[in-house]
Amino acid sequence: MGGRLAVDFGTSNTVLAIWDTEAQQPRVLHLSDYGRLQEGAGEAVSYVPSVIHYVDEQHFWIGQQVFEHGLYDSPRTLRWMKRYISHRSPLRLRVGQREISPADAGRDFLRTVLFFALEDLHADEEVAFSVPVEAFEHYQNWLLGLAETLGIHRFRIIDEPSAAALGYGLHLHPGQVYLIFDFGGGSLDVSLIRLEKEADAHGRHCRVLGKAGRDLGGARIDQWIYQEVLRLHNRSEDEKAVREQSTQLLVRSERLKERLSFEDKVTLEELPLSDGSTLSAQFSREDFEQLLEAHGLFTDIHRTIRLALNHAHERGYDEDQIQAVLMIGGSSRIPAVQRLLRQIFGRERVMLHRPLEAVALGTAAFVGGVEVFDYIQHDYAIRYVDPQKGGYDYRIIVPKGTPYPTPAPVAKLTIKAAYDGQKRLGLAIFEIGDSHPQTEQRVELVFDTMGSVRLLPLSLQEQEARMRFWMNEANPTFLVAEPPAAQGEPRFEVEFYVDANKRLMINARDLYHQHWVLRSVPVVRLS
Repeated sequence: MGGRLAVDFGTSNTVLAIWDTEAQQPRVLHLSDYGRLQEGAGEAVSYVPSVIHYVDEQHFWIGQQVFEHGLYDSPRTLRWMKRYISHRSPLRLRVGQREISPADAGRDFLRTVLFFALEDLHADEEVAFSVPVEAFEHYQNWLLGLAETLGIHRFRIIDEPSAAALGYGLHLHPGQVYLIFDFGGGSLDVSLIRLEKEADAHGRHCRVLGKAGRDLGGARIDQWIYQEVLRLHNRSEDEKAVREQSTQLLVRSERLKERLSFEDKVTLEELPLSDGSTLSAQFSREDFEQLLEAHGLFTDIHRTIRLALNHAHERGYDEDQIQAVLMIGGSSRIPAVQRLLRQIFGRERVMLHRPLEAVALGTAAFVGGVEVFDYIQHDYAIRYVDPQKGGYDYRIIVPKGTPYPTPAPVAKLTIKAAYDGQKRLGLAIFEIGDSHPQTEQRVELVFDTMGSVRLLPLSLQEQEARMRFWMNEANPTFLVAEPPAAQGEPRFEVEFYVDANKRLMINARDLYHQHWVLRSVPVVRLS
């Protein structure tokens, strides 16, 4: 089988697709050992549940195998890998003598899936990965590093909303504006895009006009239900009896949420605890929607949509130009969420179609040659010491909104020696995300080393720290002066640009010797 592979690694589900070069269209790839089929209005859609269960330190089950063995609610089953990797979570799952991080589990999961998917493809075919709009470069480079370990030398990256637009765009009209509402297991992404017909008749361009993202998804809603059940029983997640059954309670909370999308009243299956008590609850859809309202879900959704609309407005596009709102992701199936979008945009413009496969199909179209015009979502900045503040500040070198790839360097800096005899010089280069105002301390649900669910508070300082990623922390002094530089001597000139894979690249010239010491090097690989 020929074709170019597309990978949509999701928080809850992973979908693979290929670009069929003969038919000139994408199609979902089914892996019979790991995938499951979901029936729909048209063809059944194949996906691999994003879960992995460790039998021991070296052996594991993934995807549908976990469900077939009845291990989904086992303490040794790890889920939400993508979310934890994106957050650089310190979570570790202990299995025997091995401590497994989300990045380790994600590698084990994707290596297995990709190994079998690539068996049927040509060895030198290109592979494309979709990434969340709010993802920092460390997550993107984790994916690219994984590809390299599998011997994949040709790969591309595309934002998930842009991929979704392409997935839907195969059935839409070019030259019109659409809003992509991607509400999945781990994040909420809103994008306004415009489809443009290419010079030839074989594809379309997708231009991103405005976008916004938020760390909010189905996993957070599961957490709210989990907390509410404990509140109704006046129980604490710190209690031993609760911890022992915490994973099972979380699984049942997830199932309750899913059933409330098509049932008016659902009873949480009774869960016995080791102290002789039980946990159970009954939720009506109205109860569920009140819980979502109490946690500010609808307000957060509305704000995220408005932020994306404001970005598009700055580029000359307004809400009236939106032809359709395309809902993507499992959490888009929540009736109250659909109702909110219909209230904002009108019933006739809101569509719920291809919620699972649109991103994978669009990614396959992208790797197949359909182009995407996009822009940088985060600021890139240099950290420096501000004497007036008495602390660090940041100078932006590549502002968000910059189209990529950049045809020329977007910033140039001269690096001077700080003291006589300085041999190693460099810069602290940061990627800075959008910060959202917080009105209260946030609580995050995580799994401890024994697989039990824990609710951990996130301070405002921790939340703020997550919005800044030190890209070259492992090697901030990456330039070597030989002979050593004198204090105040301008020794290196550096320039920055962004490549087609949205990576921040650097060139560096030694002013003493008048020659280039770095050319087209990704910042995160300066070591």
